[in-house]
Amino acid sequence: MDQADRTGKGILKTGRWIVVLMVGLIILGWLLNTPPGLLGKADAIGYSVCHRIDGRSFHLGDRQLPLCVRCSGMFLGAVIGLLYQFVRGSRRGGNPPKRVFIAMGVLVLAFAVDGLNSYLSLPFFSGIPTLYQPGSITRLLTGSGMGLVIALVLFPAFNQTVWRNWDSTPPVPGLRSFFILCSIALLLDIVVLTEDPAVLYPLAIISTTGVLVLLSMVYAMLLVIVFRNENSYQRPTELWLPLLAGFGVGMVQVIVISLIRYAITGTWEGFYFG
Repeated sequence: MDQADRTGKGILKTGRWIVVLMVGLIILGWLLNTPPGLLGKADAIGYSVCHRIDGRSFHLGDRQLPLCVRCSGMFLGAVIGLLYQFVRGSRRGGNPPKRVFIAMGVLVLAFAVDGLNSYLSLPFFSGIPTLYQPGSITRLLTGSGMGLVIALVLFPAFNQTVWRNWDSTPPVPGLRSFFILCSIALLLDIVVLTEDPAVLYPLAIISTTGVLVLLSMVYAMLLVIVFRNENSYQRPTELWLPLLAGFGVGMVQVIVISLIRYAITGTWEGFYFG
C-alpha cells in the first residue's frame, strides 16, 4: 500500500468519525432541549411535521398523541409498507406495474379529497360547504393509504440507488400483493380505531419513528447521489454511514422546523381550533 492509499484511507476514517461525532452532538442537543419522557420526545418529532390539532388527534386519556389522526395513519402506513416490501425481497427495486400505479393513484386522490374536505371544515371556512362531515375514520384510512403509496415509491427507489446488485423484480408485482398490503393496513386501522390505550401508545411510538425512518432513507439516498456512490454497496453493514448521515440530516430538519414553530407559537402544544 503506497502513501497515497494510506492517506486516503486515513481521511475516510477521520470523516466517518466526524459524522458519528456530529450526529451524536445533534442527538444530545435535541434530547436536552425537548420535552421530557418518551412521549415528550415523540411530541417534539410530531411537532416538526404535523399541525397537531387537538380536536383531530387521538388521545391517551387527556393526553394528545404526538401526531394527528391523518399523520398517524400516514406514517404507520409507511412503516407497514416498508416492512411488507422488505419481507418480500429486501433488494427488490423494480417499479410497480401500471395497474398498481393506477391503484396507488386512487389512494392519493382519496387522500387529497379527504384532506381538502377536512381543511374546509375548519372554523374560518365556515361559509364553505363540504362534501361530507370529516372524522377520524376517513382521516386514518386515507392517511394510511397515502403512507402505503410513499413506501411503495421510496422502497424501490432506495434499492435502485444504493445496491450494486439490486433485484429488478417489483416489491409489489401485482394487484393481488397490493390488496394484501392494503388489507393488512386496513386491519391495523380497525384495531387503532378502537382507541384502546394498549394500541394507541405503540401507535404513537411507531408512527413518530416512521417519520425518522423516512427522513433517514430519503437523505441517505440524496447523500449517496451527491457523493457519487450510487450502486456501490453490496452488504447491509456497508450502509451504516449513509444511513447515519441521513438520520443526522433528518434530525437537523426536525430541529429547524421545530425551532421556527416554537419561535412563532411559544409552545410545544398543537393547535386547538377545529
